[in-house]
Amino acid sequence: MHVIVGTTHARVVLSGEIDADLAADLNQATRDVQKSMLAVEIDAHHVTFMDSTGVAFLARLTAVTSGPVRIFNTPPTVRFLLEVTSIGSMLEIVEGSPTDDNFSAPQAASLREPVGDVRLTD
Repeated sequence: MHVIVGTTHARVVLSGEIDADLAADLNQATRDVQKSMLAVEIDAHHVTFMDSTGVAFLARLTAVTSGPVRIFNTPPTVRFLLEVTSIGSMLEIVEGSPTDDNFSAPQAASLREPVGDVRLTD
C-alpha cells in the first residue's frame, strides 16, 4: 500500500489482501491523507481480497477528507462489498484508471515500490 501526495489530490494505491493484518498501515495512511487536506483517489486495481477492515478504511477516508473520494480500477469483489455495505454511496466509483497529471515522474515511479510500504511523498 502507498500514499502518494500530488498537487491537487492524494492517491492511495492498494494491492493484495486488505485485511486486519494491515490495520496499522491503514491507520497511518488515513493520517497521511488527512494531513494532506486534498481530495483522494484510490487505485484498487491489484486488490485480491478485502474484508471489513478495508471497508472501514474506505469509510474513514471519506470522513477525514473534505474533497471527493474516488475509487478507480475496482475489482468485482471490492465493488460487491461497496454495494452490500452501502459504503459505495460515500465514494465516487470511477471506471478506468486515474491519470498522473498531478504527479511528477519521481512520484509516479514510486507506484512500483514493494507492497507493504506506506509512503508520503511531497
